[in-house]
Amino acid sequence: MKICGTTSLQDALVAVEAGADAVGFVFYEKSPRFISAERVREIVRGLPAGVETVGVFLNEEPRRVVEISELAGVSAVQVHGSRGKWPATQKKMFVAVPAGELMRAVGDMPANVAAVFADSSNGTGGAFDWDEAWTGVQAVAQYFPVVVAGGLTPENVVEMMSVLEPWGVDVVSGVESAPGRKDPEKVRAFVAAVRGAGWE
Repeated sequence: MKICGTTSLQDALVAVEAGADAVGFVFYEKSPRFISAERVREIVRGLPAGVETVGVFLNEEPRRVVEISELAGVSAVQVHGSRGKWPATQKKMFVAVPAGELMRAVGDMPANVAAVFADSSNGTGGAFDWDEAWTGVQAVAQYFPVVVAGGLTPENVVEMMSVLEPWGVDVVSGVESAPGRKDPEKVRAFVAAVRGAGWE
């Protein structure tokens, strides 16, 4: 379970203390949740050991993804739309794919992909039709763990889980009071809903 779009150590710690497995940081400069690699490095240093820290990139060159993630000190990268030859990196890699393109994307993955994120068509956090995505999610799940993102809230995440049965979930705006600012109560409610549905 990842709480993404984190912009402060306080918000990251709220997510971790609530029971999230990972926190994400957006390195796309046009996003209202953009944060610098230098600031992320400070936040990462303040987190407990064992927390997955994920740098999120949109249409970024593979070389820059590796450079920025190394500077930030994150443990994993999540790429949206990035294509090309990937430099050597020891970081865990997640690839985000529009839900409608999951079937076509299976054969076009970098060698070290740890999970595939099923997201909306533009990666901006909107919800997609879970019933329509079911076939694609199940097909990809035969090869990679699938994480569902996009439009999730404390109120709807359990319903989505019952439809798609993903390996993981990823939330951004559904637990915010404003873009880039997490609402502690919403974060706790989201984590509690997911754990209450049977996830450890």
